[in-house]
Amino acid sequence: KRIVYGGHVISIARSLSFNGFGNAFRIAAINGGSHVGPCFAGDTVYAWSQVLEKTSIDGWDSLGALRLRTIATKDRACADFPYKGDDGKYDPSVILDLDYTVLLPR
Repeated sequence: KRIVYGGHVISIARSLSFNGFGNAFRIAAINGGSHVGPCFAGDTVYAWSQVLEKTSIDGWDSLGALRLRTIATKDRACADFPYKGDDGKYDPSVILDLDYTVLLPR
């Protein structure tokens, strides 16, 4: 099988995260992340996002920041928000866990 470069998975997950975050016009920081599992040619990538933190930016009343976690899965829709099980291990379908901060107009 042909493996898909992790940067492509990040790009796809970020593109999918724009559903609801269309105003997020800049990534301010990548706080952390893990390529949890492989993605192969032919896999279908899905993603969901969670708001971890909302912050204001000193001196900018018109600008705010959101810290987000985006989880990407392969061949599994995200309606049930797959992430980690009770044992703390990632669901087998999870391929990316990305923690980042975006800027948004207020």
